[in-house]
Amino acid sequence: MKYALVTGGSRGIGRAVAVRLAQDGYQVIINYASNLAEAKNTLEQINGQGEILCFDVSDAQQTRDALKDWQQRHPEEYIEVIVNNAGIRRDNVMALMPEDDWHRVLDITLSGFFNVTQPLLPAMQLHKFGRIINMASVSGLKGLPGQTNYSAAKGGIIAATKALAQEVARKNVTVNAVAPGFIKTDMTEGLDEAVLKKTIPANRFGTPEEVADLVAFLASPKAGYITGNVISINGGLYT
Repeated sequence: MKYALVTGGSRGIGRAVAVRLAQDGYQVIINYASNLAEAKNTLEQINGQGEILCFDVSDAQQTRDALKDWQQRHPEEYIEVIVNNAGIRRDNVMALMPEDDWHRVLDITLSGFFNVTQPLLPAMQLHKFGRIINMASVSGLKGLPGQTNYSAAKGGIIAATKALAQEVARKNVTVNAVAPGFIKTDMTEGLDEAVLKKTIPANRFGTPEEVADLVAFLASPKAGYITGNVISINGGLYT
């Protein structure tokens, strides 16, 4: 069997990625931090082709313990695909931003990437195959007002992607980032779609399934010569 871990896999883009990877034959480990009902919903949508795993990616010890427990239950297997999707938004202009909002966004997105990826890297290198796909954002490429924390976190993910890719390429482990623009998920529900889509050359928001198709390609053997890249999926919003 081949295993893929999707952090923040209970809703939105994470759920769509889990469904798509299951279609490609992966046993999908659906990570969630608090919403068990939605995680179970995702598991149902992939017809039970995987399992759910509860841990907060920003908590290093909790993450390591959960991954260690999974490995002990699957001694002959390893996680060959990681999709670092977990993230939150707490938008505000920096002058009014509570300190906790700064730290929480970076802890989940950026520290979460490290906490999840670092303990799983040795097995990928040992087996000489791995795919690490990090969910970035157009905000990490161009910066967006009111998102200094989110832009910093996503920009950090982009830089980390490029650095790690150079460290592990010789072991046939690729590291890439996907940078979505406006995608129709619960994270964009509060935005004025009618106004914002006028700023997008494609004149619409993207769908989670479109992002998932891109992730699935990067996870596949066909993408073995693509590493250290940031691939935008934004309808031409920013190039």
